[in-house]
Amino acid sequence: MRLLIIGGTRFAGRHLVEAALAHGHTLTLFNRGQSNPELFPHVEQLHGDRTEDLSPLQGRTWDAVIDASGYVPRHVRRSAEALAAATDQYVFISTVSVYAEDNPRGMDETAPLATLSDETVEEVTGETYGGLKVLCEQAVGQALPDRALIIRPGLIVGPHDPTDRFTYWLYRIAQGGEVLAPGNPDQPVQIIDGRDLAEWIVKMVEEKRAGVFNAVGPERLLTTRDMLEACVAVCNPQAHLTWVSEEFLMAAGAQPWSEIPVWVPEQDASFDTVSNAKAVAAGLKFRPLSETIGDTLAWANTRPSDHAWHAGLTHEREAELLQGWHAG
Repeated sequence: MRLLIIGGTRFAGRHLVEAALAHGHTLTLFNRGQSNPELFPHVEQLHGDRTEDLSPLQGRTWDAVIDASGYVPRHVRRSAEALAAATDQYVFISTVSVYAEDNPRGMDETAPLATLSDETVEEVTGETYGGLKVLCEQAVGQALPDRALIIRPGLIVGPHDPTDRFTYWLYRIAQGGEVLAPGNPDQPVQIIDGRDLAEWIVKMVEEKRAGVFNAVGPERLLTTRDMLEACVAVCNPQAHLTWVSEEFLMAAGAQPWSEIPVWVPEQDASFDTVSNAKAVAAGLKFRPLSETIGDTLAWANTRPSDHAWHAGLTHEREAELLQGWHAG
């Protein structure tokens, strides 16, 4: 198949390219040429800014388009409309953040979606991200009725993850000693290896699937305890987890998701219970968590020692919280 990937050189997009190449497909990448330009030298790459100029794509056709870098509805609508006559299928990578905050646990693809009070806003923030993605999905669906495949991942993890959220835990636990473990150990967590996501998306494209799918993992319930104990087993069995209550962490001003990655207060945990039954029935599979952990740590260890972390507790802050917890 001839595939156009919008993006394709960062994290999830990178894994998509690798999976598609492994399946023998012919690729064209369209991006600004700024992120990891050295990747995929043997793949056709067209450079341009999707927000300003789609002319490099004119006069071409592809069997499918995979949009891995759409965040603003106006931009996504522009590319979807421009490519509607040039492709049989348009795949849009969305997010489970499209769901409204008051949905119950176990929500599926039919659950109510987030809304924006001002649909003209284009600044992507924590408050607008989900609503903007909803409008992006709608733009794709309107431009390509019955030919749109909407993928809603949760937290994507694995090698080349620029967010450091999952990677923080592996790296910190590998250092050993007492490790602050947040909140309720039995709180559910949902993560998906970017390579598993990419492999499945490519297969969905090959099958010319359409519709909306929650791409979250794993297949069985995963708790915070399961995740962190698996990290200990793989990264450093000598590390010791100390579970610190949500009440203490919130009172101490600890920032969920960013300062303490992957963890959110229990009242917000419904986003970690999204149903993946439809995607699993469509062939989504998951590698062992231990493999994701080992591969991600191996990759993280190739980065410079002075890497500036984008998420996670500093040693000083972790020590301060642990001292306060033990003194409590």
